[in-house]
Amino acid sequence: MIITRKAIPRRTMLRGIGAALALPLLDSMVPALSALQKSAANPVRRFGVIYVPNGMMMASWTPAGEGAGFELKPIMQPLAPFRDRLAVLSGLSSRPPAAIPGGGNHARASTRFLTDVPPKLSQNTELQAGVSIDQIAARELGRETQLTSLELSLDGRDFAGSCDVGFSCAYTNTIAWRDASTPLPMENDPRAVFERMFGDSGTTDPAARRARVREERSILDAVTEQIGRLQRRLGSRDRAKVEQYLEATRDVERRIQKAEEQSAQELPRVDQPAGVPATFEEHAKLMFDLQVLAYQIDLTRVITFMIGRELSGRPYPEIGVNDAHHPTSHHQNDPEKLAKLAKINTFHAALFAYYLDKLKSTPDGGGSLLDHTLLMYGAGMSDSQLHAYSSLPLLLVGGGVKGGRHLKFAADTPLANLHLTLLDKLGVRIDTIGDSTGPLDIDMLSGV
Repeated sequence: MIITRKAIPRRTMLRGIGAALALPLLDSMVPALSALQKSAANPVRRFGVIYVPNGMMMASWTPAGEGAGFELKPIMQPLAPFRDRLAVLSGLSSRPPAAIPGGGNHARASTRFLTDVPPKLSQNTELQAGVSIDQIAARELGRETQLTSLELSLDGRDFAGSCDVGFSCAYTNTIAWRDASTPLPMENDPRAVFERMFGDSGTTDPAARRARVREERSILDAVTEQIGRLQRRLGSRDRAKVEQYLEATRDVERRIQKAEEQSAQELPRVDQPAGVPATFEEHAKLMFDLQVLAYQIDLTRVITFMIGRELSGRPYPEIGVNDAHHPTSHHQNDPEKLAKLAKINTFHAALFAYYLDKLKSTPDGGGSLLDHTLLMYGAGMSDSQLHAYSSLPLLLVGGGVKGGRHLKFAADTPLANLHLTLLDKLGVRIDTIGDSTGPLDIDMLSGV
């Protein structure tokens, strides 16, 4: 395949006498910057995490059979069209090596989900956890994109409300940690997400995007020139500080270069959302649409998404559940509460199915976005009544997943072992994380 700086528009038509025939997706329709990356032989590696809060109604989640003969329980029925692509995992545990003093059950669930490190008992800014695997992956995969990663949610941040007693709300507001003391805020406003992705032009129109990139380039050039003049008048210590600043500036320059290369890429015409939609379903679908768009244009290759934060008291009147989610999750084996909890869990699964369908129907190189995106879906606790951390509800789907199977691991196999396995398949090699004892010894991934 010959790669040039030009690309044939995807809407190109072959026109003849009284007829117009749309061309199929051709290699030359893929923009020059990503033609090699998105070829069938060398697809882009992407990683996404979808987190659901307050545990799961496990009796309606865990398949009865193992291997290929498993049957989807009611909660996973919305995912039936993707059964052959699902790897359902049981037995993995997020149990910390030692009990956390003072409880912190929900803080532990969300914090350990991607870090494998328990949160430190703290109500102030003295936070301590660990680097989350999405950020470990982003350090590698983010070198090729404008945005290293995206952190999204459907709930706003809670600063003093329903958080674990004795623990900062930061632990339940996010699942993404840049380092052991830096939680990453999750953005829930689609308008703000759009601005981060495309600037304040209000549209994905290529002309508007090119104008924004030119403006950013002009500002950056002016700043760089001024810094160069300033450095000549500084002492050695100040020059060292300026050099650190220049490192950040060079990273911005690299991302602007990526934007310049991508500015000709055609996208669906999308205008900036007005804000948070009126219903939870509309909100969730819009946020999923933005994630598809981010992957489609290769703005980022790593996204974490919290369908809800831990201790969320959101009701779901649109599906007939007017009770708050968190109190409902403490069901005390009440059949009515269990039914409501299963209904909430099923609703979340249906929204995830919407996302999978969008990814599947979006072309990407020799396949679809779903073919080239490794997704992890699950919760940080299993039985919410018991605040249980064993046999977490988890599934994998997408790029490289050997689906159509229920894989049951030995009791209390560390969740961290799965994290090592996922990072390895994404091309990111680390020796250990949290309480890991080594990669999983079962071949569930074929490469991403």
